[in-house]
Amino acid sequence: MERNSYNPDVLNCLANLSNDEVFTPPAVAVQMLDLLPQELFRSPKTTFLDPFSKSGVFLREIVKRLDRGLQEAIPDRQQRIDHILHHQVFGIAITELTAFLSRRSLYCAKDASSRYSVSHFDTPSGNLLYEPLHHTWGSNDKCIYCGASRAVYDRGDAAEQYAYQFIHTDNPQSLFKNMKFDVIIGNPPYQLSKATEKSTDSNAAFASAIYPMFFDQALKLNPSYLIMITPSRWMTRTGQGISDDWVDKLIKGNHFVEIHDYLDSTECFAGVDIMGGVSYFLYQLSYEGKCRFVSHSGDSTSTVIDYLDSYNSGIIIRDPKARHIVDKIIEVEGDYYNNNTFSSLVGPSHFYDKAGVLNTSWRGYVNKKDNDHSVKYYLNKRVEEKGYAWIKASDIPKNDHTLNRHKVFIPKANGSFGENAPILGIPFYGEPGSVCSQTYIYIGRYEKEKADLSEKECHNIISYIKTKFFRYMVSIKKNTQDAPTAVYQFVPMQDFSHPWTDEMLYKKYGLEQKEIDFIESMIRPME
Repeated sequence: MERNSYNPDVLNCLANLSNDEVFTPPAVAVQMLDLLPQELFRSPKTTFLDPFSKSGVFLREIVKRLDRGLQEAIPDRQQRIDHILHHQVFGIAITELTAFLSRRSLYCAKDASSRYSVSHFDTPSGNLLYEPLHHTWGSNDKCIYCGASRAVYDRGDAAEQYAYQFIHTDNPQSLFKNMKFDVIIGNPPYQLSKATEKSTDSNAAFASAIYPMFFDQALKLNPSYLIMITPSRWMTRTGQGISDDWVDKLIKGNHFVEIHDYLDSTECFAGVDIMGGVSYFLYQLSYEGKCRFVSHSGDSTSTVIDYLDSYNSGIIIRDPKARHIVDKIIEVEGDYYNNNTFSSLVGPSHFYDKAGVLNTSWRGYVNKKDNDHSVKYYLNKRVEEKGYAWIKASDIPKNDHTLNRHKVFIPKANGSFGENAPILGIPFYGEPGSVCSQTYIYIGRYEKEKADLSEKECHNIISYIKTKFFRYMVSIKKNTQDAPTAVYQFVPMQDFSHPWTDEMLYKKYGLEQKEIDFIESMIRPME
């Protein structure tokens, strides 16, 4: 073999294997470690913990830096390695397989007590723990620690339980005998399925975010620095199972020193598509101030140094280009995003359906209008080819006062994102005497005390929705398939006595040609 032949890093290969457990590429681990004050790696007293170890890449890269940084303090190489592995570097694996992988990366042996280990331990696990735990089921058949469904995760002793050791305890300090860790770093599991074997609704099988639990548990150990990589959906409050209180704590605390955000997750994890992108961050409890926020897009980066919620809007505007456009709208509309947005016309999800009626699995409709079934019912076209059927007025479980109003319906979900994406499904006019299933979102006046829209106003609303400007403003907050009321927060309200075009909107808000070109390149025409 030639001396300069390519020698691939096996952990780089592992990083591209699966979406189930997202392994961190070595290059990303190195970039995350670069966020830390590098003098930490020159002290024999600095302690590190990866409490959600998968491949061991973080621990391996930490050891490499400590090995270099402690050459003067501990000149003998073996003594140095022994000190680092026994007193400075610790981990907890998330599964039995990742325990073997992580020990192999860290100790060069899956058994730290074997003669193959680069430093001898009295136990096979060394300082990299793994205990095959079972979930603790509560009265609602959910795990009291992580909320996992008993129907999905009560798998007996033969299969992996995914009862992660770090969060299945009330006292994480006891895992390492109350050690103080200076740095906690890693890439936690992102979600758990909430489906149950008894689920009949097609929308019941969803996954709920679990990474906030790992974040909170890490803070209980009071580290000086916390570095994690997570999905970015929390920034716009669109992640399933993420509480508003938790997001408020992160955004308003101003403890983030630096965040690197990838709108396209494949630019961080090659071949792994995570809806809404991913980000890694340096969080420091003793710090309170502005954050260095770096957006990555292809080969380019944009950096903003500011408070995370500088607009006091409750979210992080992730794209610097979007911040500039919002600033221009503010010049015209004032503080519009908190009091004068299109979201005031958008009804809540499940506007008409309730308790199994008018949802996607309900079949209480007929295909032909008759005296009893006189209400037009718009439902999923995959269920009924023509897209609508007929129901009784008495079938409507709620909001029946809007039955005879003029309104607009728009699909609740659309999965196309990124460059040249439509962002939203195609809206259509909902005539008086019509309702919709949970497939669609209601747009119009729905409060009983508010005057109804006219048919003309509804068609003008549709013209506004179809503009690229409108859908770009939605994309600021929409980074999952669903489009609930909240994603319209940055869409300004308009006068709907006339139709709207992109040219009219660009002129109204004084957008420069480069901003227009950007929107035009990002959003596909709606046909």
